[in-house]
Amino acid sequence: MTELEKSVLKLGMPKGSLQESTFKLFRKAGYHVNVSSRSYYPSINDTGIEAMLIRAQEMARYVEKGILDCGLTGYDWILEQGADIYEVAELNYAKEGLRPVRWVVAVPNDSTIHSISDLNGKRIATELVGFTKRYLKEQGIEAEVDFSWGATEVKPPQLADAIVELTETGSSLRANNLRIVETVLTSTTRFIANKKAWQDPWKRQKIENMVMLLTGALAAEEKVGLKMNIQEQSLKEITGLLLAMHSPTVSQLTDPGWLALEVIVEESIVRELIPKLKNCGATGIVEYPLNKVIP
Repeated sequence: MTELEKSVLKLGMPKGSLQESTFKLFRKAGYHVNVSSRSYYPSINDTGIEAMLIRAQEMARYVEKGILDCGLTGYDWILEQGADIYEVAELNYAKEGLRPVRWVVAVPNDSTIHSISDLNGKRIATELVGFTKRYLKEQGIEAEVDFSWGATEVKPPQLADAIVELTETGSSLRANNLRIVETVLTSTTRFIANKKAWQDPWKRQKIENMVMLLTGALAAEEKVGLKMNIQEQSLKEITGLLLAMHSPTVSQLTDPGWLALEVIVEESIVRELIPKLKNCGATGIVEYPLNKVIP
């Protein structure tokens, strides 16, 4: 391997449902990613990274073979392909938010199928064929599992008795008059690396730095910063209200008896928290967004 080859990290980014949320996460982490509508080669503001768009379903295979040094894909597709890769980090985000996705068995609302055991002798449509076959075998279920090329929700009841389908909220299944029988797999996005690339010191450092920034950007997604001025006598009461990551930062103001306080909190509590802080005498309360939170 030449020095030039060592100085470039080949990164696979997921094309399809995860693409926009991945681009957004990378931008928040400090990597400005852009791609034209017909291109599979995003530009990125780091000359040490060459990015390529690959469907998440195929990512693990290309990383395993070393065609890509690293990439982002779902835990589900790693299991589906049985890929021998190094899992660097779990990144808990999906198409619609910061939550895991689920692969579920779903059937029409009026189906007689109410449990996994009822799938014996039935026909199942799914994109996750390999994992589904292994799962059913472990449950002692004999069923026909067909690969679905898309629009899986419309297959029952004419083309399949049941489906194994990916869902975040279940809204698409409900819209197609389907109900969930059971969850067979919960999956999150994973940052994976080729095992040989992971042993290369330069590439490993490059990957570790990228993952640190990405996880920091994710950690900041549901948090905000708060800063305010408080009277010294109110410090104990106000700190008691704050469910902080760490102890608040407190500094003395030039005005006697007054302190400046700064803290990071969950965004979900701010709406209830700010009126309470105000009632305790806090003034000059400022809420600000965060790009990254690095432990």
